[in-house]
Amino acid sequence: METELALFQELLQKVTFFDQKLSFNSFLKKHGRKLALSLPLILSLALFKHIAQITTKKKLWEIMRPNCSYKTLVVNMNRFFHLALIILALLLKNNRSNSHAVKHIDSTDIPVCSLRKAKHHRVMKALAHFGKTGKGWFYGLKLHIIADLEKRILAVKFTSGNTNDRNVVMELAKDLLGFFVASAGYVSDSLAQEFYQEHGRFLLAKPRANMKKLATSFSAWLYSTRMLIELNFRNLKCFYGLISSLPRSVAGYLANYTYSLLAYCLG
Repeated sequence: METELALFQELLQKVTFFDQKLSFNSFLKKHGRKLALSLPLILSLALFKHIAQITTKKKLWEIMRPNCSYKTLVVNMNRFFHLALIILALLLKNNRSNSHAVKHIDSTDIPVCSLRKAKHHRVMKALAHFGKTGKGWFYGLKLHIIADLEKRILAVKFTSGNTNDRNVVMELAKDLLGFFVASAGYVSDSLAQEFYQEHGRFLLAKPRANMKKLATSFSAWLYSTRMLIELNFRNLKCFYGLISSLPRSVAGYLANYTYSLLAYCLG
């Protein structure tokens, strides 16, 4: 328990730092009931849930016993997730300014419910869609990210589950330079030509197994590093609670994704 409290205090210090720089209270209405918990405390509790791998908000409330009801905690965590999104954007911007020349781009499936419940799922109906990966079909969203060789996340984008990965590359990589390594799903001569900037950036999509293409030792080494981006996806899913079917509102789902990504970047 002492270790968990120390972890929470460390999170609270980090969030308080951003609060002092960004003046979170300026986002509040000037009139109305005073919040039961401060904004840094609300965000810190939400991040602590993901870093400490606490499965539910109910469990978080029981462990931390904040000075509010369980319902108030849930409402405020969902209500103010946009502040966590602002912090995340600042961290990604900082990562981009110090990024390694070698970068990886890929996507992963984010199911919002099991396949057997997909036809009856209503909460994320406007955003989710059926999609297919190498693992099979799923119903939900896709998370697209760019990360550098040191596994620092540089850019993120959520799309519906049926989105073609190649369609988001240009927007996702905007203002980024370097060698971008991608899987065979990104193979496209037209995309590679559009993406290319002389002495600026190159897109290297690993050839499919049935494609005959010579590779230099440098490009072979680049392809061998591509699996590093999978570690980001694995950590987010296994250790930071990225995937969940528990939220009962769109805001709840978006808050879960935001807090998961921010907890991972802060960790």
